[in-house]
Amino acid sequence: MNRQTVDPAALDDPAAIEAADPGGMLRQVASSAAQIREAGRAAVEAGIDRLAEDGRPRAIVVAGMGGSGISGDVLAAVCGLGCPVPIVTVRGYQLPGWVGAADLVIAVSCSGGTEETLAVATEAARRGARLLFVGGADSPLAAMAAQTRALFVPVRSAGQPRATLWGLTVPLLLAARTLGLADVQDDTLEATATLLEDVSHRCRPASEAFVNPAKRIALELAGDVPMVWGTSPLAGTAAYRFCCQLNENAKYPGVYGDLPEVDHNQVVAFDGFFARSGGGSDDPDDFFRDRTEDADHGLHLVVLRDLDEHPQVLKRREVSVELARARGVAVTEIAAEGEHPLERIATLIALGDYVTVYLAIALGVDPTPVSAIQELKARIA
Repeated sequence: MNRQTVDPAALDDPAAIEAADPGGMLRQVASSAAQIREAGRAAVEAGIDRLAEDGRPRAIVVAGMGGSGISGDVLAAVCGLGCPVPIVTVRGYQLPGWVGAADLVIAVSCSGGTEETLAVATEAARRGARLLFVGGADSPLAAMAAQTRALFVPVRSAGQPRATLWGLTVPLLLAARTLGLADVQDDTLEATATLLEDVSHRCRPASEAFVNPAKRIALELAGDVPMVWGTSPLAGTAAYRFCCQLNENAKYPGVYGDLPEVDHNQVVAFDGFFARSGGGSDDPDDFFRDRTEDADHGLHLVVLRDLDEHPQVLKRREVSVELARARGVAVTEIAAEGEHPLERIATLIALGDYVTVYLAIALGVDPTPVSAIQELKARIA
């Protein structure tokens, strides 16, 4: 992609930004703090505390796809590696064979009609697993909850499932709290909501690019191939979310990973075709050499930094960044904010959400529609 296809001026005028975002994706992203507060109330009103009556499950399986499925990854990240119960996210039609009556299956679907999630929920009910359903009211998932006597938490969509992340995730966090698996108190939820409001203020459309971190990073990424790395399992989940948002909001590719694993594979790409200063042959007439060495764009390493990094990972991060820069690979580092795991992952995700919407607008892309997904669904129906 050439720089000529990018319009930095598109991010200068709030009115132009609003016109370029007819589906209101920026408004949907800005609703994150309100979602935390509303979802917390909805979960309590639905009786989330009743999950404790049958004790702690052997395992938690979260079934969900796309923007709903990421809620299971966030749950696992917030509970952390010390969680005494394994948390597994299932993205597909089949429930693992080991799942049974001793396990809690949480089906999450913003629409309440996701076919893969409904298939897994049906199988979980057949096996007698404990059930928690989270999703749209008056939906097939809600009807299944009534039929199976599953606990159901209704969620009001922010517009798109990917923009309703916190509405879908907070009930899961409160379920984990009820089961003694996560220390997510009400004041933690409120502190996280407050941090998200602060991120929204910094990333608001009226804030100019030189002080708006999301606009600045979007313009830095435009035309490059982003490799998004997290420096912990928690930040790795945020990296995955970042790339999903690149795909859906900006219609743009992205490669995600986390340290230390990426230092055993992805780091080698710094020496390859998309590196600004590497790759190609010694033949000056070689087409691939021209594309690689003369292009203004190439790989762009985005490092999502957690505050809780393993000492060896800290060393690997520093050296990896040095290797990238020495090879002409652009580097952007984003640090988590807050102390609690929920605060840290929420701030990383929030900034990424804004970056990807602004990138879409700078590229002249409407961030809301997902036409390819809708066409695919229609063709397999």
